[in-house]
Amino acid sequence: MRQLNYEFNVGIAAISWVNDDIPGLGDETSIDEILKEMNELGYIATEKGRTFPDDEQELKALLNKHNMTLASQFVSVLFSDPALHDEQIANFRKQAEFLKAMGCDYVIVCEMAGSTHWDARNPERRTPKDLSEEEWDSLAKGLNKAGEIAREYGMQLVYHAHAGTVIEQKEDVDKLMKITDARYVNLLFDSGHALYGNYDPYEFLINHLDRIKYVHYKDVRPEVLKACRAAGKTFREEVVDGIFTVPGDGVIDFQPIMRKLMETNYHGWIIVEAEQDPAKANPYEYAKKAIEYLQQIEEELVQELTKGKGEFANG
Repeated sequence: MRQLNYEFNVGIAAISWVNDDIPGLGDETSIDEILKEMNELGYIATEKGRTFPDDEQELKALLNKHNMTLASQFVSVLFSDPALHDEQIANFRKQAEFLKAMGCDYVIVCEMAGSTHWDARNPERRTPKDLSEEEWDSLAKGLNKAGEIAREYGMQLVYHAHAGTVIEQKEDVDKLMKITDARYVNLLFDSGHALYGNYDPYEFLINHLDRIKYVHYKDVRPEVLKACRAAGKTFREEVVDGIFTVPGDGVIDFQPIMRKLMETNYHGWIIVEAEQDPAKANPYEYAKKAIEYLQQIEEELVQELTKGKGEFANG
């Protein structure tokens, strides 16, 4: 028997205000204003976005001003290309050094080779390409090595399966976890991207619970996603059309997800995300909606799980 820790470390990504995937979307909003609103709503952390300062001291001062913590940063890699291995590992080490200096415990990694929009060698690919077995092997080796480097700095590598990339679909995620070393390669659970990749979010969580060390809460508008797919739209076009939203505003049931995380004493970051056009979906209003929704579920689950002696057996 053990006493459970029900407190989640909840932050929110700046992508709701300034979109990282679509340059120009939300750029009129300053980071100072974004951090102020995050803190005002009760969030305690964020992730480094594309308009954040790169200077370590400048970024620390800005975060400290608003009593915010940097949880991590999305690091793009091209590990599936064997010819780029040494260059990519060197770049990863630089990013790891920066995040360690910022006090982070996690490095978020995503393979971008063959992706839509983000692979500079083919920046407007409309659908992700399939990896060859050689590329799968190279990707696994690169991630394992990067995970070793992260451990050198006292951090954990968490892989982000992401829409529009080569690790998008259910079978991709499952295969990646089979061929990578569990000592070095962990997993970021993103509810929205799981559903996008035809992976039931709760099933994703259960299947890879032992590897999940970092969480993104994102919801999906299924009717918008269905319409976008019927029209053959790209990921960026889908985002602008509103396929994603905050928890509680879409189709995903977060209650069983939160229950399982509580039962297993998850203590890593939970970061709210909503890749939306801020001109269509006011970031402050949606961020407020999300934290109120999550707090309500958390309160209900705490009451349920703490009945009686306030503890229960593992399993």
